[in-house]
Amino acid sequence: GSLVVNYPFDDDEQGIAIYSKSPDDAVFQQLALSYSKENTKMYQGSPCKDMYPTEYFPHGITNGAQWYNVPGGMQDWNYLNTNCFEVTIELGCVKYPKAEELPKYWEQNRCSLLQFMKQV
Repeated sequence: GSLVVNYPFDDDEQGIAIYSKSPDDAVFQQLALSYSKENTKMYQGSPCKDMYPTEYFPHGITNGAQWYNVPGGMQDWNYLNTNCFEVTIELGCVKYPKAEELPKYWEQNRCSLLQFMKQV
């Protein structure tokens, strides 16, 4: 896990971790930023320093392929085949948080979710 909004493309033709710009890159960045700006820890860009000390996401967003290459991912497939604009929102450094921690996640992301919905 991490704390970041990831946007297409998740894959590039060479299969390496490099920025892979979609035709709607500016729109995807706007959507991703609308979410991350409302989550202070995400927006700062280094949310999981204890686990991943060198990981940094400027303003809490990343192009999927620049982070790591995912060939055949749903995010890209939906965009290319159904014209669905999809982003992946990673909510924390721990993939499987304990149930008692879920209210904290809600509070950290409530405003982000509302701002994200306003983009529609």
